[in-house]
Amino acid sequence: MCFLKDFAYCLFFLSQALRLPKAGETIHGHKFFIGFGGKGANKCIQAARLGAKTAMVCKVGKDFFGDNYIQNFKDNGVNTEFVGQTSDAATGTASIIVNSAGENAIVIVAGANMLLGSGELHKALPVIRHAKVLVCQLEISPQTSLQALRMAQENKVKTIFNPAPAIPDLDSGFYGASGVFCCNETEAELLTGSSVITVEDADRAAQELLKRGCGSVIITLGPQGCVVLEGKESTSKHVPSTGVTAVDTTVNMTDACFNFDSIILRIFNL
Repeated sequence: MCFLKDFAYCLFFLSQALRLPKAGETIHGHKFFIGFGGKGANKCIQAARLGAKTAMVCKVGKDFFGDNYIQNFKDNGVNTEFVGQTSDAATGTASIIVNSAGENAIVIVAGANMLLGSGELHKALPVIRHAKVLVCQLEISPQTSLQALRMAQENKVKTIFNPAPAIPDLDSGFYGASGVFCCNETEAELLTGSSVITVEDADRAAQELLKRGCGSVIITLGPQGCVVLEGKESTSKHVPSTGVTAVDTTVNMTDACFNFDSIILRIFNL
């Protein structure tokens, strides 16, 4: 599996406090730690830990954080041949505050990730060509993400696209380039223009997205699970989730699109 890493942060600096501060306010927290993250990176390492052979395509800074980020991939068995380093920008970061309810506030500094472009994609073509699945998000230039998906399709590689963060004027080419189009309810609402709150709402949104050319659609609904609509089916399936107590929503339902691994495997017959 090949994962295209977007500008979502590489390193995150997380502080825990009883509540989120107001504008201009300084408050005391009770816990702090530094970790590795990013939507594409989270999915890639999840897949590697589940036993898949994975590779990452991304760019980090030529700095202390970038070195450690690459080592973390290696420690988790991820192919880092196409993880580039640059002196032109620092490794991407995110500063995160999480309150006692698991709610968060995040500031992202894209850094080196924004320098990932067409040249890097062409260099990574060998690993894309030999992958079974390419996973992309929407946090670098949309045209770079679309180019990667099309490169995968041209080489008969199955594609999963997570349109996060969603933009209302998404290039229509993304739909046809997505073997599985996986979004959450907020993204589905922005893309379709219709409210997505219930399972029934998600079914209607999935039907609309499928009409636009997606191979299959998954809409995640937080505690309600997800709705799955396969291209060969006329009706969607609701897959309920198991209730849990939220510890931290930083790894959000945008990452959870890959956690439905059994659904993905069934759609792709892998």
